[in-house]
Amino acid sequence: MNNHKEGVREIAVYIHLPFCVRKCLYCDFISGCYSEEIQNSYVNKLLQEIDWFFAERKKKKSENIRISTIFFGGGTPSILPTNEINRILCKLKDNCELSSNAEISIEVNPGTVKLSDAGEENKFESYRRMGINRISIGMQSASDDELKTLGRIHTAEEFDETYRMAMKAGFDVINVDVMYALPGQNYASFEKSLRKVAALDPKPKHISAYSLIVEEGTPFYDTDFHALGKDLPDEDEERRMYEGAADILAEYGYEQYEISNYSLPGYECKHNCAYWTGKEYVGFGIAAASLIDDMRFTNTKSMEEYLNAPDYESLLTLQTDVEQLSETDLMSEFVILGLRMNRGVKDSEFFERFQLHLWEAYGGIIETHVGNGLLYRAEDGSISLTGEGRNLSNYVMKDFL
Repeated sequence: MNNHKEGVREIAVYIHLPFCVRKCLYCDFISGCYSEEIQNSYVNKLLQEIDWFFAERKKKKSENIRISTIFFGGGTPSILPTNEINRILCKLKDNCELSSNAEISIEVNPGTVKLSDAGEENKFESYRRMGINRISIGMQSASDDELKTLGRIHTAEEFDETYRMAMKAGFDVINVDVMYALPGQNYASFEKSLRKVAALDPKPKHISAYSLIVEEGTPFYDTDFHALGKDLPDEDEERRMYEGAADILAEYGYEQYEISNYSLPGYECKHNCAYWTGKEYVGFGIAAASLIDDMRFTNTKSMEEYLNAPDYESLLTLQTDVEQLSETDLMSEFVILGLRMNRGVKDSEFFERFQLHLWEAYGGIIETHVGNGLLYRAEDGSISLTGEGRNLSNYVMKDFL
């Protein structure tokens, strides 16, 4: 789904840094504990991949590419030395222009940002100086007992310290992650965590609140929580937590703009919005996904294969889930991802992209779900999920596949 403005193609960039101090018990991301030698080799290969990608684009296409957002995710990107993060940023800037208002985010885990390599300043000060302007802190819970159950490496007090450090370093835009439906958690405990975050002074501009999903292949999948006296909340309690999050955060001025995301007005995450509004994105590193030229693909998940790839052609042969999307695929994805956002899918934007109105492409489906109260259709033809529709979003979205 090409995104051209004034002859410039804008892309979002994701950098996957799969390194952890210790893998959380619920995590199914491609990440783990690696030696310093592997980390160094990985960053060097990442720099190569960036060079290879942009060299290939310049060879095949005469176009100007501009990066609108950069997101360092993981794993725990903040365990890397700051000079390594800076090397990656400089490599991107060497290859491509950045938007004047580019959003540059990095995920951090409390307890991994206290000192830089030189020991003279904390990592936040280094991040700020190199141009990073958005921090995402994985708090997950304000309960030390819940953090221990999750296998997190930090305490609630260490989160507080990390947040203060980020603010002191001059970061105005901070996201805090909170999880719910945790083993042994009840509504009161979740509410306490959520209110603690929303009442921070100054308050974070963005909060992500998402439900625990017990994935196959994780330690949680084989855990008998009942035997441990930590039953998972049932569906009704989980729904109460989800619905309560919007009500609680609204008291503090936050607006829900996506199923799991809340922000103060004007502080939505630009990088994630790029995904949800059909913009092109490119991922670098193992298991990183891309969508460009209507082609979707994912890098190899194997660290060994990634590090041993001698050239770009070899790296391309290792890609998985390679799919050339048809016009029908693109329309479906545009609607499904757009419905994740409270703004929904704008008919004018759909028409601009596909030269069809929403009702022309999906009239019967829209009529069905407007009729059952799960979709709202505005006078201009735009559609969005209702409150009940958000509770049953998977049920609605599958009909657009």
